[in-house]
Amino acid sequence: MKNTSIFLSLILRHKPEVIGITLDKNGWADVDSLIAGVNRTGKYFLDMKTLEEIVCTDNKQRYSFNADKTKIRANQGHSVNVDVELKECTPPEILYHGTGEKYVPSINSEGLKAKSRLYVHLSKDIETAVKVGQRHGKPVVYKIFAGEMHRHGYVFYLSENGVWLTKNVPVNFMQINDCITK
Repeated sequence: MKNTSIFLSLILRHKPEVIGITLDKNGWADVDSLIAGVNRTGKYFLDMKTLEEIVCTDNKQRYSFNADKTKIRANQGHSVNVDVELKECTPPEILYHGTGEKYVPSINSEGLKAKSRLYVHLSKDIETAVKVGQRHGKPVVYKIFAGEMHRHGYVFYLSENGVWLTKNVPVNFMQINDCITK
């Protein structure tokens, strides 16, 4: 089921065309079309029960159904241009960003940029940021002065699954956090 969930992430965040579906302007996919498209690949078997289990048990809470479970979408992390109807929120004073050590020179000179995604992803705690950073090698965690950014007019959103999002983080609003314990 883990591989199916990873495949769903690819489809619902980046490449719906792989299974011949489209996302609407808010990132929603028709559930029946999604199930049929996934099953057409021959690599995975998906039915409504399995899809509901993936949505319910995903530890990152990546996906949401609409009220009658006829549509599904990824909560954030898209590279395709969709509006997942995020609401602007006032962030906490400090947020964190985990990355791999190899990206530090670029981040230190350019700040954090969304690159292929729509937003920069920020965590509310160091532990989560470390886990994210570990996916990219030796983890490095940046402390983000989100409250100060917000007071300077930067917009923040809080996704359905608790990930803080913003378009970019300039260098002057961040510093490497020295308190990483492994």
